Amino acid sequence: MKAVIPAAGLGTRFLPATKAQPKEMLPVFNKPTIQYVVEEAVSSGIDDILIITGKGKRSIEDHFDRSFELEYSLQNSGKTDYLKEIESISEMADIYYVRQKKQRGLGDAISCAQKHIDGEPFAVLLGDTIAQSEIPCIKQLMNVHEKYKSTVIAIEEVPDERIERYGIIKGNKINDNLYKIDDLVEKPKLEDSPSNLGIIGRYILAPEIFDYINEVSPGVGGEIQLTDALRLLNESYGCIFKGKLYDIGNTVDWLKSSIEIALEHEEVREELKDYLLKILQ
Repeated sequence: MKAVIPAAGLGTRFLPATKAQPKEMLPVFNKPTIQYVVEEAVSSGIDDILIITGKGKRSIEDHFDRSFELEYSLQNSGKTDYLKEIESISEMADIYYVRQKKQRGLGDAISCAQKHIDGEPFAVLLGDTIAQSEIPCIKQLMNVHEKYKSTVIAIEEVPDERIERYGIIKGNKINDNLYKIDDLVEKPKLEDSPSNLGIIGRYILAPEIFDYINEVSPGVGGEIQLTDALRLLNESYGCIFKGKLYDIGNTVDWLKSSIEIALEHEEVREELKDYLLKILQ
């Protein structure tokens, strides 16, 4: 299975930090956000990845490319641990790129992948959520897809105060972790929400989604919404993600995520904990 990672957004909620660098390259602890997403795909057994980029996103390509000057410098200075880590980034997978020519929403960005996908089901991983778990999030969806041969969407229970930030599903419960989806609503008001089950930016999509994207009319801002295209599918499932999600959608959540992930690393945990306790006294 191939994976598509949309990364063409302008990152306006992070300005001015994103004026000259992609939001996807903002570091979360010691790695850019998009590297976590690529690693999730690779850990799920995917080695063919298409990243949808746009103007000003060249640093994403540079990050996953070889850097001979840096590798030479690390080799000569005996920094072999850093060298191995840098080399592994460019060897993780076959990564391809295509540009979304105009900002027209997530549905339009995914439509840019049609030729690369070539009529097969494919994974989509959004870059503003880092998902960590024993079984990678996209692999959990792949396992459901293998059984039902249908579109599968990762979902989680969303607190009331965050409902308006998510696409929300309406569905019938199959078991504790799986729902048959009847409808989807993009960012509803709490009183209009059909459930508290929010879409978290991981999908296994049937190739027919491209036909439905072409049928969708532009919404607010002239954007083509993936949620609207998914509503036209005859059959899809919502799978509750088992793991920990880190939201990178705005500056506060990005800071929280970076701190939480840093605390998972033994080499900095105690020093960081001591510092946080000190400044919070």
